[in-house]
Amino acid sequence: MRKMKIILPLLVVFILIGIGLMNTSTKAPDAYNPNKALGPQVDYTITGIDAGAGIMNGTNTALDSYGLRAKNWQLQTSSTAAMTSSLGKAVAHHEPIVVTGWVPHWMVSKYNLKFLDDPKGVYGKAENINTIARKGLKESDPEAYTVLDRFHWTPDEMAKVMMKVNEGVDPQKAAQEWLAENPDQLKAWTDSVDKVSGKKLTLTYVAWDSEIASTNVVAQALRDVGYDVTIRPMEIQPLWASVSTGAADAMVSAWLPNTSGKYYDDYKGKFDDLGANLEGARVGLCVPKYMSNINSIEDLKR
Repeated sequence: MRKMKIILPLLVVFILIGIGLMNTSTKAPDAYNPNKALGPQVDYTITGIDAGAGIMNGTNTALDSYGLRAKNWQLQTSSTAAMTSSLGKAVAHHEPIVVTGWVPHWMVSKYNLKFLDDPKGVYGKAENINTIARKGLKESDPEAYTVLDRFHWTPDEMAKVMMKVNEGVDPQKAAQEWLAENPDQLKAWTDSVDKVSGKKLTLTYVAWDSEIASTNVVAQALRDVGYDVTIRPMEIQPLWASVSTGAADAMVSAWLPNTSGKYYDDYKGKFDDLGANLEGARVGLCVPKYMSNINSIEDLKR
């Protein structure tokens, strides 16, 4: 009985400690405070994506050009999915966050983001997304070449497919639904193109939300004329190598002149550039609009 008298108070103490720890661990994050320096609020960290992406190279240049690295700012490598997940959590709690961003992308409108001014022009001006085909595709598969050459749409159209995928729709189904809703676009790309019967075609893409959307849409258009299309996700360097060596037939993922500029130069002469399939793309650093006093990359130094 004496042991029970000792044990019961101890159990009460342990339970109270446990409750205290749970309360601490579930404490709501601190919301953005415009009256405090931004750096400490975000641990001097810019949340990025895949290491090989052009926007990551540009951001590393920005860290040096704007003197941010000297002030302990760093670029965190992750993935598009991890970055958008962190962004969503931050916005839900009105927390500060700085991310690598681009348009077209659903996150810009969904999370009400703004691009930070880039007075030094590190990220360049607006970009186009080009279609790149292997050498000889025009001769061996003129039907596919014609569809790929005609493929063109707008950032708003791409965003609609991206949003469907973000909401959980399978990318191929999202592409099918969009094409069913936009028959004039499909007709513009495939009209008077001769039908083929199960000829195989391989498209490669970087697994960014924008490229998942565009690749699935153009793949469905090619299937509409009878191609048996395989799509393969790759890192950005193998993406260019695959088309340049003929291991893949084409891709619609070439952000130019900045994001993919290095690879375009590295493999120049080993592929056919069919021109832009989308104009008005943009990359840079983004923050939620509730961070109203942060409007330029220069402001990160405050």
